[in-house]
Amino acid sequence: MSDYTPSEMMIVTASRALQDARTVLVGVGLPNIACNLARRTVAPDLELIYESGVLGARPARLPLSIGDPSLVSGSLMAASMPELFLYYLQGGRVDVALLGTAQIDRFGNLNTTVIGDYHHPKVRLPGSGGACEMAIHAREVMVITRLEGRSFVERLDFRTSPGFLEGGGSRAALKLPGGGPRLVVTDVAVFGFDPESKEMVLRSLHPGVDVDQLRSKIAWPLAAAADLQHTEPPSAEELRIVRDELDPGGLYR
Repeated sequence: MSDYTPSEMMIVTASRALQDARTVLVGVGLPNIACNLARRTVAPDLELIYESGVLGARPARLPLSIGDPSLVSGSLMAASMPELFLYYLQGGRVDVALLGTAQIDRFGNLNTTVIGDYHHPKVRLPGSGGACEMAIHAREVMVITRLEGRSFVERLDFRTSPGFLEGGGSRAALKLPGGGPRLVVTDVAVFGFDPESKEMVLRSLHPGVDVDQLRSKIAWPLAAAADLQHTEPPSAEELRIVRDELDPGGLYR
């Protein structure tokens, strides 16, 4: 099982980054499978929270959406959405919000609303859902997305969810309670953020990735960490869980 797809690399890398988390608010798609893999590997006590109102979800199969009935069976609690957002997310009880995105800029701001002009868009995207509130209130945010030239942009077509806004102290100046983005996990590399400028920084390259080719897909001059790492490939056991237990139909991977 030494061969793996870029999507599998991204899923496994994101799941490992949840090792120290206690609670995670899960988005749909790739964040969903990454969190369920983490619960089966590095974070068995991880509490999965879905914005539909389910806390401590332990789905027997990979849920298809945040409204999948499999989330309720075996969960700690099923509440209303207002209760979840008010008492858990806005109450500061969510360690990590794991989000996807269509566009991201150098300061970790996200666009999931439109591509093109808002009133006459080329593509109308799903919108915020709860992502804006997650980005504001979670103690930290992790983003999982494929690295494409159309995604890592100099300027978002629409700012749906705040990262570090204009960089530096601009997020702190607005007194947003959450800590902002910590990691961006892609199919070719992992990015962090500079503690002072809040600009995205290359932290780790996946096996076989050329750094110059990577930089050509990013719309701004990308800085790299002084101790640039190389990401550990997925293990046979991680791949077995993803392929046999979580996504046997290959919907995500």
